Amino acid sequence: MALHVYNYLSREKELFKPLEPGRVHMYVCGPTVYDHAHIGHAKLYVAMDVLVRYLRFLGYKVRYVQNITDVGHLLDTGEDRILKGARRERVEPMEVVETYTRSYFEDMDALGVVRPNISPRASGHIPEQIELVKQLLEKGFAYEVDGDVYFSVEQFPEYGKLSGRKIEDLEPGARVTVREEKRHPADFALWKKAEPEHILRWPSPWGEGYPGWHAECTAMATKYLGDTVDIHGGGLENMFPHNECELAQSEAATGKPFANYWVLVGSLTVNGVKMSKSLGNFLTLKDALKLYSPEAIRTFVLSAHYRGPLDYSREAMMAAEQGVRRLHNTVRTVRARLNRTMPEGTADLSFIADLDPFREAFTKAMNDDFNTPQALAALYDLARQVNRWMDEGRPLSRGTLFAIDGMFRELGGDVLGIIPADMSRGIDSELLDGLIQIILNVREDYRYARDWEHADALRDRLQEIGVIIEDHPDGPVWRLE
Repeated sequence: MALHVYNYLSREKELFKPLEPGRVHMYVCGPTVYDHAHIGHAKLYVAMDVLVRYLRFLGYKVRYVQNITDVGHLLDTGEDRILKGARRERVEPMEVVETYTRSYFEDMDALGVVRPNISPRASGHIPEQIELVKQLLEKGFAYEVDGDVYFSVEQFPEYGKLSGRKIEDLEPGARVTVREEKRHPADFALWKKAEPEHILRWPSPWGEGYPGWHAECTAMATKYLGDTVDIHGGGLENMFPHNECELAQSEAATGKPFANYWVLVGSLTVNGVKMSKSLGNFLTLKDALKLYSPEAIRTFVLSAHYRGPLDYSREAMMAAEQGVRRLHNTVRTVRARLNRTMPEGTADLSFIADLDPFREAFTKAMNDDFNTPQALAALYDLARQVNRWMDEGRPLSRGTLFAIDGMFRELGGDVLGIIPADMSRGIDSELLDGLIQIILNVREDYRYARDWEHADALRDRLQEIGVIIEDHPDGPVWRLE
């Protein structure tokens, strides 16, 4: 089965065909950096991370652009979010931007989210945004009123084709700012005149001002990816007005489709209510990472399909933590056996054939619009099968163990990002392995002397601190519980 992607523009799953064979150009709306990222951001950016990882797994060369919004994203009150953050902390706006941009990338790095190829800032692309506005004015899609420039939705007949909203049905005040100078209530700002007290301002043909939020994404996406991108990703809650306005102004300016596939991610909720800073029901990623492992947070996100909502709870997070711990234990056991097995030996073809259905189930799930819950299920099934083989005492050659570990690394590591290449993160692995090996040697001496009482006592004491000993014909293997 080839990769099929649900396209919000057509509301159908479509066969994925990039504009250029073997290459994918992808743009994702990035964060507005005025506060620390919360776990709701993980829902979006982990999902986009796995999408990019899987495309690369399939062999595509992906150019991934994710912007940083550091100006122009206005609250419903008309206040710039960056300026609000600056007033809150009594610092310069660009200090807020620097602080929370660094914080965002720290959190993404901690979660194992691969950094985009390009992370452009809106404030660094003012000339491109001014050129976009000039182009729309020249083509008759925009108009100026006293230093403000608006896009005229009535001049773009296809406005609403992404969200399904019709211009005539848009009520004044429904997620659009109503101003007397607008020709239509749904007209949106491309450039805003800066009031005297507004700090973030740049010179333009229409006076000093700042860009509109929607214009930023169009300018940055087209600069680095061309007039048409293969995939445009983002949060489903921003389909209207943000994505709708992006699409309208981009296609009005270029006369070409802005994005061939719109891939949008459902929200994270708390007791059914969307997690957001404005509601105060959020958990920052920094706090979440103190409570849970990065792999557990990723597993929690991937346990639901990216398009659907996901409800946060302590119970759900602990279930993810437990599941990923069991998976890691299996991988640790395989790697411990691999390290203890003699170099000789090739992969047993019967075992390799037994592994194929798990890879097929995984890729079938991911090819079906990145169905990570089913992909996770295939990975857990693989772990259970491997555990059965080891529990049965079936002899696994070094080549076979290498093939099993390779599948865990590829599917669980490279694609889903929940199996680290180094399982000893946070532990001095050589010291730990050495200490436990000394204890195992003492236990083996007890067993050789048939002193079962002391041998079992050592095993039980280790189990109490989370070290599980498994006895196999080729020697004992330990793992962390």
